[in-house]
Amino acid sequence: MKPITPLLLFVLLLPGLSIAASQKTIAFAQDDMANDFRKAQVNEVQEAVAAHPDLRFIASNAKGKTSLLIYQIDHFIQQKVDLIIVGTNDAKAVVPVITKAYQSGIPVIILDRGIDSKSYTTFINSDNVKIGQLGASYIADKLNGQGRVLLMEGIQTADVTHLRSQGFLREMAKYPKIEIIKRTGNYLRRDAIIEMEKLLKEGIEVDAIFSESDSMLSGARSALQRFNMDPSKLITVGCDYTSEAQEAIRKGTQTASVLFPLGGKKSVEFAVKILNGDTVPKHYFIPVKIVDQTNVNAVKPIF
Repeated sequence: MKPITPLLLFVLLLPGLSIAASQKTIAFAQDDMANDFRKAQVNEVQEAVAAHPDLRFIASNAKGKTSLLIYQIDHFIQQKVDLIIVGTNDAKAVVPVITKAYQSGIPVIILDRGIDSKSYTTFINSDNVKIGQLGASYIADKLNGQGRVLLMEGIQTADVTHLRSQGFLREMAKYPKIEIIKRTGNYLRRDAIIEMEKLLKEGIEVDAIFSESDSMLSGARSALQRFNMDPSKLITVGCDYTSEAQEAIRKGTQTASVLFPLGGKKSVEFAVKILNGDTVPKHYFIPVKIVDQTNVNAVKPIF
């Protein structure tokens, strides 16, 4: 299955687009497909839907703009799609439009990033507090309980950022000899490069990095290399476990990653059940775990 192109995304959102009566339509309103993880989520859903001839898939890309995401969800409501999957960038701002969809009878699956409401059909994610705890515990052990650690955070309006940071900081509080500094990379490689370069220009050195996505860690690694610093000399832990992270772990330029499944296949599995009138849990957790050189060849990357 070919990944959705930006042009196709635009066409899918044209007003008045007809939906075949013989098929039920699953619509995915995605935050930002410039984010590797978010793009891969959409592609995984598209591929899973393709296995069901009675289903049709359409998607939108809000390009990180909350107002556009709200508009696109509202447009799906107007199209009277049969089910909406939402990947948001703001836990509060999208609540009214998602509530509108849910109360109009359209099932809503919240994927990965949560919202400040219960007006949805099901919420599929991984335990983000545990992700932060795993990363912190792993780094603290490698540092023997002392050193300076950079916490590279994601989008500040996303619940996953606060939960991962909460788990990380709560665990790190057990180690008084570890100093934490924080920067925001917005889950984007380019933003992480900018923030890491600022630190390096200021002469601030760290012993370890916990990045709330592998994309941001890749950016931080790139910045280190541009300053002639060897990433393999630091303890670096990312999140997601992408193919790029797998290769970096194999090479030793990344220490570990917390496996964070995309959730696309599970979303379609639940969507099929919902559309068939079956019951699904209100909240479903996808398991997470640490991947490092001890198991890197045994664990398949998420994309």
